[in-house]
Amino acid sequence: MVSWIISRLVVLVFGTLYPAYSSYKAVKSKDVKEYVKWMMYWIIFALFTTVEVFTDMFICWLPFYYELKIAFVVWLLSPYTKGSSVLYRKFVHPTLSSKEKEIDDYIGQAKDKSYDTLVHFGRKGLNVAATAAVMAATKSQGVLSDRLRSFSMQDLSSYQSDPVNTSTGTTQPAPAQQRTRPMMRSKSESYNKATS
Repeated sequence: MVSWIISRLVVLVFGTLYPAYSSYKAVKSKDVKEYVKWMMYWIIFALFTTVEVFTDMFICWLPFYYELKIAFVVWLLSPYTKGSSVLYRKFVHPTLSSKEKEIDDYIGQAKDKSYDTLVHFGRKGLNVAATAAVMAATKSQGVLSDRLRSFSMQDLSSYQSDPVNTSTGTTQPAPAQQRTRPMMRSKSESYNKATS
């Protein structure tokens, strides 16, 4: 556990922060030699980070694994060994140079496919969201109208059957009920007259 923490700190400080600051200085001074040196380092460090993800999962149980990682980062950075320059010039540059056209074609295809896929799933997502919104609106409208209908029917039936108690203790219908009852009576009376 201690090895892991130390290795993380070394990779963070010496493998990332120090080279980042040195790259800044190289860009600021416009020194092409330093600029090329740090660009080679960052390419090698990107490959190291990619490989590290898998090695941390599968071979971290090896003895001195984290110590070897620390030594590798120090070797990459050392001005005496010039590890990043050696790896870049002997392995990475020849490999990338020979496969550059295929890599560029693959990246272009991946960009096109990813854009098409993004548009396709974006449209599907919008269709699903729109359908869900319409369904929710129609369901809620039906539920709301049923609730309002039941409240209004319940209110009308309660006005007809329940008189309201006033503070004097007598039972008198409320003014709104007085207005509603004659309308209801007149409708029912007119219906009874029409059928007879």
